[in-house]
Amino acid sequence: MAKLRIATFNINGIRSRLPALLQWLEREAPDIVCLQELKAVDSAFPADQLRAAGYGAVWQGQSAWNGVAILSKGDAPVESRRGLPGFEEDTHSRYLEAAVGGVLIACLYLPNGNPQPGPKFDYKLAWFDHFIAHAAKLFRSGHPVVLAGDFNVVPTDEDIYNPRSWLKDALLQPESRERYRKLLAQGWTDALRTHFGDERVYTFWDYFRRHWDTNSGLRIDHLLLSADLAPRLSDAGVDRWVRGEPHASDHAPTWIELDMKPKRAPQKSTKTKKETGQEPAAKAVQKMPAQKRVRKKSVPVGKSARATASK
Repeated sequence: MAKLRIATFNINGIRSRLPALLQWLEREAPDIVCLQELKAVDSAFPADQLRAAGYGAVWQGQSAWNGVAILSKGDAPVESRRGLPGFEEDTHSRYLEAAVGGVLIACLYLPNGNPQPGPKFDYKLAWFDHFIAHAAKLFRSGHPVVLAGDFNVVPTDEDIYNPRSWLKDALLQPESRERYRKLLAQGWTDALRTHFGDERVYTFWDYFRRHWDTNSGLRIDHLLLSADLAPRLSDAGVDRWVRGEPHASDHAPTWIELDMKPKRAPQKSTKTKKETGQEPAAKAVQKMPAQKRVRKKSVPVGKSARATASK
């Protein structure tokens, strides 16, 4: 396929919001979807309804809390991992990996961490540390990888309508933000921030104090791209209309589009030395007088890091 649309959506209860999910899938037709907060056991996952809508799925459910899934058009994704390596004592359903069309998709629901300080915040940071360690291995693998999900982190003050109202929240704590920066420093590209630049874009509006009506939102749902996928980013957005529907999740589906057309290798010139009037560089250097030979020094090119969770 020429274009690949990948979305992440904290659905906040798949059983109660299945009609909304099916409506969105029919209208927007994403190729790959990462879902968080299923709040349903494995046996209650609506695989048949999703299959009828044209999507295969892998999922990791949990009663009342958490739960993640990866959907793909047509055949089901090929699951490669569930749960973070090195964190086997974690019993929450928060992490799932699967291969879809040659791309490795990592779906995550990072702990919220509230209230902080306290054991819930400590758990958030410990989970984040294990995820960072695993993400580094994924990045070094050289495979095309997308990290997608509800990170429960507001990366910068530009990613929230008013940081003063959330100063004590776990989503904005320095420890949370520093770990997100550490993740990006591995080389991952924050797709939404890259696409929108300095423009404010939100993915979450809580149910209180008319935050949806006043567009008082936060950006906590992220899609991070590995080095080989970052240049293929062609579009990104948030399907805000879903958040405006009755009985909606407090998140809106967030998506990116990748240009997956094969990259053509530059064609080698077949012209001869006489046709171009040029000689191969190595021979040209050899013909220079010794005192005039200049060895060019390589100049390192600087890399710019782009950096600018729910219950």
